[in-house]
Amino acid sequence: MQKRPLGRSGLSTAPLVFGGNVFGWTADEATSHRLLDVFVGGGFNAVDTADVYSAWVPGHEGGESESVIGRWLKARGRRDDVLILTKVAMWPKQPGLSAANIEAAVEGSLRRLQTDYIDLYQSHQDDAATPVEETLEAYGRLVKAGKVRAIGASNFSPDRLAGSLAASETRGLPRYATIQPKFNLYDRDQVEGELATLAAAEGLGIIPFYGLAAGFLTGKYRSEADLEGRARRHTIKRDYMNDKGVRVLAALDKAVEATGATHAQIALAWVMVHPAITAPIASATSVAQLEELMGAASLVLPAQVIADLDAAGRD
Repeated sequence: MQKRPLGRSGLSTAPLVFGGNVFGWTADEATSHRLLDVFVGGGFNAVDTADVYSAWVPGHEGGESESVIGRWLKARGRRDDVLILTKVAMWPKQPGLSAANIEAAVEGSLRRLQTDYIDLYQSHQDDAATPVEETLEAYGRLVKAGKVRAIGASNFSPDRLAGSLAASETRGLPRYATIQPKFNLYDRDQVEGELATLAAAEGLGIIPFYGLAAGFLTGKYRSEADLEGRARRHTIKRDYMNDKGVRVLAALDKAVEATGATHAQIALAWVMVHPAITAPIASATSVAQLEELMGAASLVLPAQVIADLDAAGRD
């Protein structure tokens, strides 16, 4: 499988990144390990997680996803076969991007992941209270110590990201190699425009989350009745059940007829071929669901299908 460069980091990823937010939450440990086996066995190599996953679940405190991944790495001995992407700054237990927090948080992540190094350590969200130089200097010490190979950002505005890149340039500090925004057929504004221009100019990889729009782009949710009992029913109803959502689903329906692929495969394949995108992040809680999503990487969308989907998702 052809790999794609993660910006200027020297690292490369397959066209799909596994979103590890489900590990230890909606996928128990045995299922999570099976999913990782299937994913890596299928030629994919990047797994994205965060120290905060899954602190929002009653009875959880955070660190559950990293711990599940760590036990899988120890059991399988496949550390060299995977890229581990994790994040710092959003966990209420260890918030922000101060040097002290980064240096403490990375030790916890390394311990839970049962590894000596993190391939891509990401700032989960911006921290306006901490000078960017302090954050980057802390990352520099981790890179020098061999604990981190490259750094990335998530949920940064283009202006703040540009400011960090400028500080890296003028101070000779590590620079963000990637940015992780929300992006899918429906949600386009965080990438298209200023961020895409900045990423192209600075050689950043874009690894977006929410590729299936909380499941809306699977085509399963067309009415409130379809949402009954679903964990994200309120999000889907509020954000996607509107005229634009109807247009997007209609375009996906048409693409399904033209290609024979599923709605989810088409939605992810569209992101994969978008010129600004390196690789989308997507989660699965069953092997069947994962194999469906993995199929998006080998799906070739006709040019007219791509154009129709693009038009449907524009405001």
